Amino acid sequence: MIGHVAIIGAGFSGTLLAINLLRHDGPRATLIERGGAAGQGVAYGMAQPDHLLNVRAANMSAFPDRPDHFVRWLAERGDGQGGGDFVPRATYGTYLRDLLASAQAAAPDRLTIVEGEAVDCDGGTVRLHDGRTVAADVAVLAVGNLAPQVPPGLDAVAGSPAYVGNPWEARATAGLGDEDCVLLVGTGLTMVDVVLTLEARGFAGRMVALSRRGLLPHRHAPATPGDPPLAERPRPPLSALVRAVRERGDAIGSRSAIDELRPFTQGIWAAADGEERRRFLRHLRPWWDIHRHRLAPAVADRIAALVDSGRLTVLAGKTCDAAPAEGGIDVRWRPRGSDAVQTLHVTRIITCTGPQGDLARTDEPLLAHLHATGRIRPDPEHLGIEVESTGRVVRADGASDDALFAIGPMTRGAFWEIVAVPDLRRQVWDVARYLSNAHWVGGEGL
Repeated sequence: MIGHVAIIGAGFSGTLLAINLLRHDGPRATLIERGGAAGQGVAYGMAQPDHLLNVRAANMSAFPDRPDHFVRWLAERGDGQGGGDFVPRATYGTYLRDLLASAQAAAPDRLTIVEGEAVDCDGGTVRLHDGRTVAADVAVLAVGNLAPQVPPGLDAVAGSPAYVGNPWEARATAGLGDEDCVLLVGTGLTMVDVVLTLEARGFAGRMVALSRRGLLPHRHAPATPGDPPLAERPRPPLSALVRAVRERGDAIGSRSAIDELRPFTQGIWAAADGEERRRFLRHLRPWWDIHRHRLAPAVADRIAALVDSGRLTVLAGKTCDAAPAEGGIDVRWRPRGSDAVQTLHVTRIITCTGPQGDLARTDEPLLAHLHATGRIRPDPEHLGIEVESTGRVVRADGASDDALFAIGPMTRGAFWEIVAVPDLRRQVWDVARYLSNAHWVGGEGL
């Protein structure tokens, strides 16, 4: 029997796993958080007041068995926002902290929070940087997203004060003047957050966002009843799926066509072979991302206004190289479809390419150590940590580890769709049931 679970990371996934262990009358839990408040993580702890959720409140409950939980929580607070609204992320962070505080108050002997940085696991026992240990039967990696890597061509300036590799560092958006120009490498959701933060801090200079294709996330369409949803999972291969989505998009709109795939996406990914997955990642991932991970309408309006005013320029191309220059950095880049190289002088570069998951490239101490010692290994596509469907990690020798699990975005190699709340809450619910020996309840597995 599992009596104690050590959870490394107290962001959304780790926090909800601890709470669900209690809800399923499972083993006691220790949440290990290396910095900041438990129960929020980067996504909600670093949010500015105008950073909105990218999913409507109606689908943001922390619990799959209580789909209206978040909306009811908002109503009890007299918040004035309903299920169709895009709520500030900071508000959602408060929701998670409230859930954690309530769980800890109800069972203080079964939920402990430890502040410290995990550097090793031996079985389920976790060793911290300061020498302390947390002895448990099972350890769970809930480390969230890893910081992005240095974009191609920018290694020469990566050590410059004008280069910021982690967009969530306070210095990323501090100390800029209205005559400055900021280069944002990446045009996805991270770029949008950084742009909004720059605006909130009063920056009135120029912003340039650059990515290979120059694609911006689409906006959410109004919530309206549509055609009957798909009754069954589309069949592989992925090439046939692309054609089917295009045809469906012509009938009901591309956003609706993507949305109705949601119940089947993980199954489609699991059924695809390695070559199909690699082709998808190489050619189709950017298009999937802009349709699948969309903006709240109010945020999309603000980005459009910045583009229209000329304060935000979106470019398609790739960085070639860069060198320190007076007052900043000179970046040489090649526009998409052109052989001509152009030079852009910027005061600061902020990497907004989104999280990376390649264990071979990470400098995160715990994961780098576990990878080097063979306790974990990369998934075949190098998207994160290889895991079984139960969440157990796969070691370098190919065997699964009964004492080490992983949850959250670093398991995207197995599940693909595992970055948004609706997918994460299902995963942590299932893992909590498994660790609590409650996964057979309700007919599941019979």
